Amino acid sequence: SMVNVGHKVVSQRMARARTKVIFPPEVMDAFSISSNNNEMVGPKGPIFATAQLAGIMGAKRTSDLIPLCHPLPLDKVHVEIRLEGNVAIVECECHVTHKTGVEMEALMGSSIAALTIYDMVKAVSHKVKIQETVLVSKRGGKRTIDEDKVEM
Repeated sequence: SMVNVGHKVVSQRMARARTKVIFPPEVMDAFSISSNNNEMVGPKGPIFATAQLAGIMGAKRTSDLIPLCHPLPLDKVHVEIRLEGNVAIVECECHVTHKTGVEMEALMGSSIAALTIYDMVKAVSHKVKIQETVLVSKRGGKRTIDEDKVEM
């Protein structure tokens, strides 16, 4: 059953998750990359911009897909994607003022954005790897995690 959060105090909560998408050389050669490494463009259009929107949508729909996850009125969802060599670093940060945390929303957002990137490049190669989906920070609630002090 779902955890009863009725007795908990409403507080501001934040969570940030990161997922890595690793591209083989043929993907790097097939797509145009912006000079500041924050966009790849292919036949389907701007890959990272599309993935950012998908990540936001994924975070918003988390409770529809994870059965025991509480539906949350998210205050903010921010998805950032940057290219470091042949690796796209996808980060999703979620904020809510509520009785329960937003870890699952952040993890879902970064995962869905990564899956969208895969979808947009799979015509070139199925050797793309999605790796290391991790919760890098969270605030509010019982525990604080702060593995990465960089604010988005």
